[in-house]
Amino acid sequence: MENLLAGAEMLARWDVMVALLVGSIGGVIIGAIPGVGPAVAIAILLPATFSLDPIVGLTMLLGIYGSSMYGGAIPAILINTPGTAVNALTSYDGYPMTKRGEGHRALSLAYSASFFGGIFGILCLILLSPVLALIAPMFGSREIFLAALLGIILVVLAHRGQIFAAGMLAMFGIFLNTIGLDAFTYTQRYTFGYSFLSSGINLIVVVLGLFALSQAFFLLTAPDSSPEAQPVSGKLTSGFRELMGHKRVASVSASLGVMMGMIPGVGEFTAQFMSYTYAQKSSDTPDDFGKGAPEGLIASEAANNAVPAAAMIPLLALGIPGEALTAMMLSVFYVHNVIPGPQLFQNNIDLVYGLYLALLLLNVIVILFLLVSTNLLTKIIRVPTRFLGVLILILSFVGVYSLRNSLTDCMLAAGFGVLGLILKRLNLPVVPIILGMVLGGILEVKLRSALPRLKTPMDMIDRPISFIIFVMILLVIGLHLRTLIREIKAHQIDDDHDLHDTQMR
Repeated sequence: MENLLAGAEMLARWDVMVALLVGSIGGVIIGAIPGVGPAVAIAILLPATFSLDPIVGLTMLLGIYGSSMYGGAIPAILINTPGTAVNALTSYDGYPMTKRGEGHRALSLAYSASFFGGIFGILCLILLSPVLALIAPMFGSREIFLAALLGIILVVLAHRGQIFAAGMLAMFGIFLNTIGLDAFTYTQRYTFGYSFLSSGINLIVVVLGLFALSQAFFLLTAPDSSPEAQPVSGKLTSGFRELMGHKRVASVSASLGVMMGMIPGVGEFTAQFMSYTYAQKSSDTPDDFGKGAPEGLIASEAANNAVPAAAMIPLLALGIPGEALTAMMLSVFYVHNVIPGPQLFQNNIDLVYGLYLALLLLNVIVILFLLVSTNLLTKIIRVPTRFLGVLILILSFVGVYSLRNSLTDCMLAAGFGVLGLILKRLNLPVVPIILGMVLGGILEVKLRSALPRLKTPMDMIDRPISFIIFVMILLVIGLHLRTLIREIKAHQIDDDHDLHDTQMR
């Protein structure tokens, strides 16, 4: 209770409340505009948050992260164009409901399921905090090294069908982190005589290039469009009553969102598909899914909105981000010399609880804002994509230049923007590069810290927690190899059947 009061006192500051309002409402607006998304917005705002207090900057970024999925449901339901990639499944049942003339019902269900998922995730996070505070001090250098290694493996394996590409991109991110002056030996690494590489490649430059500038280039090179969404009429509060009729689906979906959010590299997409599959299999009318089933809409929105709070668990407890958005937030901690991990719960517990309460309050702000402004947001959807591209381009370069007043950073960001555009065109992921940079730094520092105390390689896993994480790594790799072998055998059987049918003909 004392910690909660300290967090509430920190949150009660006027600048924190302004940051929370800007982040929450801004996140909804950004989520409602197809083609922007929270990653672009957070990347652009990131340089500005470095000059703010940690609680102010993190509250603003959390506001965008936690509220963008609310806004992303609006175009997904009304015009079958998800505002954020996470809302893709929402359109499966939301848009068919709109075509039946039930747009207001679909939006109301999406809002209520999102609110339920968000609050459920935060309550789980708050209840788990005492456990985190007890377990976190048990993590030493070798445990955090193994946890970061597990995170990279999960990030790579999460990209089914693109594992080799994701692995190579993660290794590229790890390589980028090694460029510059070695903090231990004070020698130059991979600078090739270029002085501008001596200070390394800034994570924010890479983030702005891969996410913001690549999206600007993508919008500017694509045909200009201005999506049209019709206003909705009817009560948007009716969804809360309907949600009570699907309590089981909402609860299971939110629980899956929490569990998947805690695992690095998994996140919203896996949580959504698992919850959607569960809802369909447990439904009395499974054939209605994809045609306007309310359970499908509830499952999708409850799961993806439970993830943000859960994703803060590995970030705060171990300093290990699970995906790109929490990796960006990690840089805000580092700039202010507040290091997430075991010491955070001992030295800055008021900051931790302040963030928890900020997450709780942003959901309340967002739901109240949406109930009175949905039709206004349908007009914002109509912003021309070329205009968005130019705006993102300008804001991105301003953000990059403001970091160190360096034109070299702008050129590097532009280069990463082109790389990001190429990866988008090839349908390859950019997230492994960012997580490779962040987790690669953690891997190097923690391994160097652990090595002087290790006499044999087996000493790395001679403690209970490090042994458990090592077993988890082996299990994850073993299960993936088992799945691959099964898929190869299934393809071979299909090929044999096809060959047999051909010979019979």
